[in-house]
Amino acid sequence: MPPDSTQTADDRRQIESWPTIRRFLPYLWPKDDPGLRRRIVIAMALVLAAKGVTLALPFAYKGAVDQMSGVASGSAGEQALTVAAALVAAYALGRFTSVVFDNLRNIAFERVGQLATLHLAEDVFRRLHKLSLRFHLSRRTGEVTKIIERGTKSIGMMLYFLLFNLAPTAIELIAVGIIFYINFGIELVLATAVTVVAYISVTRWITDWRSKLRREMNDLDGRALQRAVDSLLNFETVKYFGAEHREEERYGAAARAYAEAAVKSENSLALLNIAQSLITNALMGGAMAYTVWGWQQGKLTVGDLVLVNTFLLQLFRPLDVLGWVYRTIRQGLVDMADMFRLIDTEIEVKDVPGAPALVVQRPTVAFDNVTFGYEEERTILHGLSFEVPAGSNVAIVGPSGAGKSTIARLLFRFYDPREGRVLVGGEDIAQVSQSSLRSLIGIVPQDSVLFNDTLAYNIAYGAEDADMAAVERAARDAALMPLIERLPDGFNTMVGERGLKLSGGEKQRVAIARTLVKNPPILLLDEATSALDTRTEQEILGTLKRVARGRTTIAIAHRLSTIADADRILVLDHGRLAESGDHGSLLAHGGLYAEMWARQLAESDEERAAAE
Repeated sequence: MPPDSTQTADDRRQIESWPTIRRFLPYLWPKDDPGLRRRIVIAMALVLAAKGVTLALPFAYKGAVDQMSGVASGSAGEQALTVAAALVAAYALGRFTSVVFDNLRNIAFERVGQLATLHLAEDVFRRLHKLSLRFHLSRRTGEVTKIIERGTKSIGMMLYFLLFNLAPTAIELIAVGIIFYINFGIELVLATAVTVVAYISVTRWITDWRSKLRREMNDLDGRALQRAVDSLLNFETVKYFGAEHREEERYGAAARAYAEAAVKSENSLALLNIAQSLITNALMGGAMAYTVWGWQQGKLTVGDLVLVNTFLLQLFRPLDVLGWVYRTIRQGLVDMADMFRLIDTEIEVKDVPGAPALVVQRPTVAFDNVTFGYEEERTILHGLSFEVPAGSNVAIVGPSGAGKSTIARLLFRFYDPREGRVLVGGEDIAQVSQSSLRSLIGIVPQDSVLFNDTLAYNIAYGAEDADMAAVERAARDAALMPLIERLPDGFNTMVGERGLKLSGGEKQRVAIARTLVKNPPILLLDEATSALDTRTEQEILGTLKRVARGRTTIAIAHRLSTIADADRILVLDHGRLAESGDHGSLLAHGGLYAEMWARQLAESDEERAAAE
């Protein structure tokens, strides 16, 4: 099932903490790529080098000030000027060197971050395509897309802050504590330690509170996006029912809720900034006052004031953004946890370990005592058994809800039956690889959904290695060439989202051509003409009959006139095989099929009479 928001805060916190980081580490330190690991080592060495230079800079600054004040040399002569100038030059060079090290670090690490993001995104996308049809029928497309987008985007920030902000800041804190102890005694060390602990505690407390607000913003943002995507995908339905205002209100309610949550989040940020500033400036004022007192006592120099001020400014620079860093990391953990939960969604239909490829000599299809239902409390098929011989044309008919389309989904192994077996070529499809099974079956569905790409792309989608010659041949066999020759861009014509620039009959012909490119031994026609007008239906039926020659064909139909010439007709009723035979024998039997035929014949007569 799609990710939901029903977990408690404690559950989410547990998922979003160290387990999430441990799960992410293999993407950061890939076992099979020593080159990337070397880049990480180089980047960390550059971090340490930059931090070493940064820690040395205040001493150069202090020395220059002491030389200029005459404390160190006792005079303002040329020697003091030379030393001060050298120290100033060293200070400037050190700042430049620190910037160089930081940027070299970014250059060394950039590929690591991008590849970690790429590999994780690929894993998520691969997992989504492995999930069952049940998941994809119940998913919220906009929300799932947002989870993937936020999860992958959070990786780069997470890496940067964990490796290049938190770790160097911890090193600098320890180093500054040692320097303060050596130069100023334990008092300044304790004051700095208390301040840092207070700063981190307040930052964490407020940021945790803000994380709840941020999580609420994420949920509301996903809901607003889902409603927008759902509405736009169904824009025709919206217009059919004149529901534009209703959709605007529905989206507006979600957007307004998101805006309110965003206001709360931004206001809490202002509170965080004020609290942080109060703590840091209290330490700055106290430390500098302590240094001034030491100067007045003759224990410290003017340069010591500069030294303390510079070290604290350098220390506060990363601390000033600690709230943002901590919040970003926490939010990154939230986003990555959501994405990992998506990855962890149970795969309902799996290949058995070591599943072999299905190799078919005779493309037969059989259902052996199959029982199935989408929900436990509702069974669709009840012990259904039938066989489709190789090369035959078998039709499956029945009232709505009889289980006709369910047969197609089970044949493609979108679901596994509760009981019984589905056999192709005499092999249980649950014991072979899904990819090999689906490569042997072609389908022309009732609703032919196309990619928002060219006609050539949609036709060639039937086979990965299809060339233009195969595409043209399939288009010709599907009677699609008259349309293509009329179009200015020919095969390069864009079909629009879901193929909406084409008519129903044109989309069906593209679907037929796509199946011809695939060239499968088994063909499934799932009510392929039920949505078409009578003239287009007859044209498509003629094309389908040509396509079906020499293949094992299963036609699921609503209009009985389209399958009257089938070799065998299976009549389903409430998930059971009610009747079986050819058209003539079923009519002579006078059962359900004859009743359905008479009803459809009467409806056709009424339609013709109304038309006249």
